[in-house]
Amino acid sequence: MDKETFIKNYAVERQNTQSLKWDLLEERFGDAKLLPLWVADAEFKTPDSVRQALHDKIDHGVFGYTFVSDDYYEAFFSWMADHFDLHLEKDWIRFTTGVVQALYYFVYAYTEPGDSIIIQTPVYYPFHNAARDTGRRLITCDLKSVDNHFEINYAAFEQAIIDGQAKLYIHCSPHNPAGRVWTEEEMDKLFAICEKHGVLIVSDEIHQDFNFSGRPQIPALNVAGGKYRDRIVAVNAASKTFNMATLLQSQVMIPDDQLRAQYDQVVDRLNLTENSMMGLIATEAAYRDGADWLEGFKATIYSNYTYLKDHLAQELPEAKVTDLEGTYLMFVELPFVQDQIDMESFIQDRCGLAVDYGNWFGASFGDYIRLNLATIPDNIEKAADALIKESRRLLDQ
Repeated sequence: MDKETFIKNYAVERQNTQSLKWDLLEERFGDAKLLPLWVADAEFKTPDSVRQALHDKIDHGVFGYTFVSDDYYEAFFSWMADHFDLHLEKDWIRFTTGVVQALYYFVYAYTEPGDSIIIQTPVYYPFHNAARDTGRRLITCDLKSVDNHFEINYAAFEQAIIDGQAKLYIHCSPHNPAGRVWTEEEMDKLFAICEKHGVLIVSDEIHQDFNFSGRPQIPALNVAGGKYRDRIVAVNAASKTFNMATLLQSQVMIPDDQLRAQYDQVVDRLNLTENSMMGLIATEAAYRDGADWLEGFKATIYSNYTYLKDHLAQELPEAKVTDLEGTYLMFVELPFVQDQIDMESFIQDRCGLAVDYGNWFGASFGDYIRLNLATIPDNIEKAADALIKESRRLLDQ
């Protein structure tokens, strides 16, 4: 599906629909009139197949206890095999109500209070919270920005593991908000360091379907021919891919028998809820019939990225746009802002935007903002105009 067809058929108004992104701006940012480019969901309807499958269940009218069908596994396994050459087995799979929930389960299953968990910043803030909220010690290691492209600092990463006696590494692939689709060579080198020091690897791959790098997205479980599977647990979901975050369905993948037993022993005491019937139905339908819809979505996202990147390059070269290899989240450095004004005041009061701020992702990244590109082009054009106009005014003072 092309971008124009996708926007025509699926763009939707979300104001006054109990949307967290649009209707809680006053509570979250203090101003209901901001243009919301923050929380990671989209202004597009889910695929037709998903909505039809949900309608069929609603028409049936019963929402009792359910189970995961063989058809679900087949749709999920086919998606993973066809798109990522990852071949899964039914025994490896567990389910949670979301990737963030899974991160907390992993922390409880594989570490004890006081143990150290390492993350590479800037990174999605629930990674930070999963350590802090559970009484673990958080260790951060900054990625290096080289010509607007983030890279791993292997020496610093290994030293941080040694100094902090890290037990668990939470990996983000593709990386939010740095926009990286890691190469297999990068992950092999990174995971070898973890193996050397006995560090377990958790891989969050929720953005796996948004790859603009021109090379394959490699699942952590496939790195080096599956060499590290005895120390990797991975999690993904269809929620970002098909814009259905609150249908509460994600997949945990644990090939190693011992790691799976540890997970079950802990999670069976924590998770006493049943599977989400609607989440199962929607996810199966999306994986079975959503590929064409996804192509239109990705075309829209990348067009938004190139528009904003090109306009900033032409009109505001002082801004530094991080390369977008993966995700639909654009990380922009505005190094000139905090010399004159607080970043939040500039972005909200002057530009009229609601964004995620860089310091939410890591203490060293206060000059950055994260913009959500999964929206209609008109919103991106308005954001570009506001950023350029107010930045030029600030720089000309």
